[in-house]
Amino acid sequence: MHIQIPNFDPTRILVIGDVMLDRYWHGLTARISPEAPVPVVRIEQREDRPGGAGNVALNIAALGGRVTLIGVIGDDEAGRILSTRLESAGIDSRLRTVPGYTTVTKLRVLSRHQQLIRLDFEGDGIGLDHPSLLDVYTTALAQADVVVLSDYGKGALRNSVDLIHRARAAGKRVLVDPQGRDFGIYRNANIITPNLAAFEAVVGPCRDEAEIVDKGMALIRAYAFDALLLTRGEQGMTLLRAGETPLHLPARAREVYDVTGAGDTVIGVLAAALAAGSDMPAAAALANLAASLVVGKLGAASVSVAELHAALHDGHAGRGILGEDLLLLQVQAARAQGDTIVMTNGCFDLLHAGHVSYLERARRLGQRLIVAVNDDASVSRLKGAGRPINSLEQRMAVLAGLAAVDWVVPFSEDTPARLIGRVAPDILVKGGDYHPQQIAGHDSVTRAGGQVVVLALEADCSTSRIIESIRGRPQAIDPIKRREPS
Repeated sequence: MHIQIPNFDPTRILVIGDVMLDRYWHGLTARISPEAPVPVVRIEQREDRPGGAGNVALNIAALGGRVTLIGVIGDDEAGRILSTRLESAGIDSRLRTVPGYTTVTKLRVLSRHQQLIRLDFEGDGIGLDHPSLLDVYTTALAQADVVVLSDYGKGALRNSVDLIHRARAAGKRVLVDPQGRDFGIYRNANIITPNLAAFEAVVGPCRDEAEIVDKGMALIRAYAFDALLLTRGEQGMTLLRAGETPLHLPARAREVYDVTGAGDTVIGVLAAALAAGSDMPAAAALANLAASLVVGKLGAASVSVAELHAALHDGHAGRGILGEDLLLLQVQAARAQGDTIVMTNGCFDLLHAGHVSYLERARRLGQRLIVAVNDDASVSRLKGAGRPINSLEQRMAVLAGLAAVDWVVPFSEDTPARLIGRVAPDILVKGGDYHPQQIAGHDSVTRAGGQVVVLALEADCSTSRIIESIRGRPQAIDPIKRREPS
């Protein structure tokens, strides 16, 4: 699994769907209209941006990908502005101009960055099933790595089944941002990216995460999708794939300012990452990161590679308790910045000063420290009845609060050898008087070019001794006895 930001320059992506013009009128509000109880806005600034499928294309172009856009516009001012904006962004715009058709336009009036009203202008939807446009689509297919269908329910994709069939027949991966209550019209698409509201409009309300997974997997089976990436707002994203464990990506946004166009960013970045060679989990993680950035901007917006780099390698991002898959993503991101990864493990049942000192010394060996923690069942097997004293959740929470610790990850086996093999740390650390060859995971670390370091422990600090003292049976310290973090 890789999360490093790939080179988007060689990617070629075809976007087809509902294009529209997003207009933003800004001004100050100082009084209420005498004609009706509404604020009077004195317009001082106007912005025009491509929206819908046009915003998807902009998000891809902002990363450096080459993108072709197919859609329908009217022979009107909005259509001409839209075409100009797309071409100035370096997008290969192949829009069909239809006389008498009204270019879909969304006008938002804002005052002090607050949206007061939105006005929509649109005519009857026109589908992209005209023979001339299908010829354009077929020609563009031959040059594309990935195809994106951006459906805003305006009619452009009413022949989505045929478009998907043509793309799959040409050997192209198809991503769909869906709309409406029938996902059957996207049958055989590789990936769909609904938000939670669109998802529940199809499958019904979901009480919890388990029900989301069950209903999502049912959709995948019913319509022959390869994957479903569900955007869940403050709950982050969930990636479901046939035959794979669900991957839950936590929300990373620090401040949600405007969710307009966030779905466009998700599918645009996802498509670009896949076209650039990222695997599905890593591409979803990048899309999740990009979405966290774009919701902090006003209106439909995009993110740059530089912004992704800055957010991905923020020293405070991604710290804390993680599952294995997310841990591997964070490790890859840290390595992309040249960080040295240090890893240790233990039960850490009663955290004491010896543990803290040990972890601080381990962290000084590199830039990132991972602490793998035995789950409750494995502690009981290793330490006997009555252990652990503290639950796994409590032990991990305390460890995650230490300044020296970047990531805490649980494991269920008696030794962390399998997990260490997956992480492949640069430095594996153990406390006590072990020889490096005796330490679980030693062989996989050294094979990968890493090293194993043994750190001495403080002689007067022992979890077992603390427990015995509490129970009223002080345990003498044996200076020869091997000790390790427990």
